[in-house]
Amino acid sequence: MNMFENIQLTLTEYYALITINRPEVRNALNAATLAEIEEAVDRCEKDPSIHVIVFKGAGDKSFAAGADIGQLKERKMLDALIPGMQGTYKKIENCSKATIAAINGFALGGGCELALSCDIRIAAEHAKIGLPELNLGIIPGAGGTQRLTRIVGKGRALDMILTGAMISGKRAEQIGLVTEVVPISDLDAVIEQKAEAISSKGPVAIKLAKMVVHRGYDVDLDTALMLEKLAQTIVFGTEDKAEGTAAFLEKRKPEFKNQ
Repeated sequence: MNMFENIQLTLTEYYALITINRPEVRNALNAATLAEIEEAVDRCEKDPSIHVIVFKGAGDKSFAAGADIGQLKERKMLDALIPGMQGTYKKIENCSKATIAAINGFALGGGCELALSCDIRIAAEHAKIGLPELNLGIIPGAGGTQRLTRIVGKGRALDMILTGAMISGKRAEQIGLVTEVVPISDLDAVIEQKAEAISSKGPVAIKLAKMVVHRGYDVDLDTALMLEKLAQTIVFGTEDKAEGTAAFLEKRKPEFKNQ
């Protein structure tokens, strides 16, 4: 299935795996790599058999070490208005599939922001995570100032951003930046278990649950509850709702059909 130069797209039993395959530069994210990631996500969106997308870096040293600094150096002021990396990560966040970041090493700058755009983040014990952009005289510009704040809170986000400090996987778990930290030898197995658990659920319910959480997070509670109610109205009308409840009462595994 792979037809890319900078990434690999692989289908496993329970998920699609997008691997950033530039280990010689710690999987740095240049423009070509971002374009390929977008194309891979688009392919996964169109495949009804895929319910989970996992992002990972090649090797065991780096998830993604951020933007390509050589390209960044050449960018002019108004280039920052181009969607670029922020646009890629918005596509990932808005993707109807569940997304998981398997943080298997350094996740810095744009690499950290890639992980932040995913629904779930699981890190290897040796992972190092940070937003060091201020060291370059710039700020995080691919969602880091906003998604990190929403995930860990304003104070912790400002601490990480203003100091540019790298935190360990364990510390990331303590502040809620990642949901789980595991030995690198167990990372693939844990990701597969997580993806299997998600893939066993109703596909429409997966899409709507993700949508309601994301869209409801920044609005007032009454509006968010109405979004939830409307999403529930939709799933109540699906074949999967009838199948799921029947399977539970009959003590068997459901066979969901809706996509």
